[in-house]
Amino acid sequence: MDKTKANLPHKKQSRIQIRNRKRIMDAALIVFSENGYRGATLDQIARESGLSKPNILYYFEGKQNIHLALLSQLMAAWLAPLDAMNPDGEPLDELLDYMQRKLAMSREFPRESRLFANEILQGAPRITPHLQARLKPLFEEKTRVIQTWIDQGKLAKVDPRHLIFSIWATTQHYADFETQINILLPEGAPVGADAATLLHQIYTRLLKV
Repeated sequence: MDKTKANLPHKKQSRIQIRNRKRIMDAALIVFSENGYRGATLDQIARESGLSKPNILYYFEGKQNIHLALLSQLMAAWLAPLDAMNPDGEPLDELLDYMQRKLAMSREFPRESRLFANEILQGAPRITPHLQARLKPLFEEKTRVIQTWIDQGKLAKVDPRHLIFSIWATTQHYADFETQINILLPEGAPVGADAATLLHQIYTRLLKV
C-alpha cells in the first residue's frame, strides 16, 4: 500500500483536494446507487466527476476504497436519528420523531438509502465490520431504552427490535422503491406529506397505551 496515499485523508488538505474528493464522492454516490457495486466502474465515476481516472486514483486506491468511504459517511448520518432518541424524553414523542426523521432522510437522500440497501442485499461484504462495531451497540442500547418504556407502562407491549425494523422498512421504502412509487401514485401526488401523516397515525395507534 502506498503510505503517502493511505495517510492523505489524515493530513491537512488544500481547498482543491477537498473539492476534488467531494466531486469524486458525489459522482460515486450517483454511479453506485444507479449501478450497484458490481456494475460501477472507476471510468464511470471519472466521467461523472469530470476528473481523470489517474486523478481519482491519487485520492483513492480503487473502487472499493471509494465505496467504503461512502458507506462509512452514510453510516454516521444514518445512525444520527437513532442516536438522538432521548431516554428521558416522552416515549411516544421520541419514537414518532424518530420515524419522521427517518422518513425525511429517505426523501432527502434517496441515493444514499439505495446505496446502503444494495450493500445489505449483497450480504454486506464491505460494511459488516461497521455494522458490528457501530450499528449493533447503538441498536442494542435503544432497544433497551424502548423496553424500559414498555416495562414502565408508557408504551404498548411490542418487540423493540421488530419495532425498529418496521420503522426502517416503512420509511426507507420511499427511497429504495422510489421508481415504483412514482409509477403507482397519481402524477404530482404529495408523497412526503401523505406518508408522514399515515405513518404517524399507524405508529400512534400501535404504541399508545
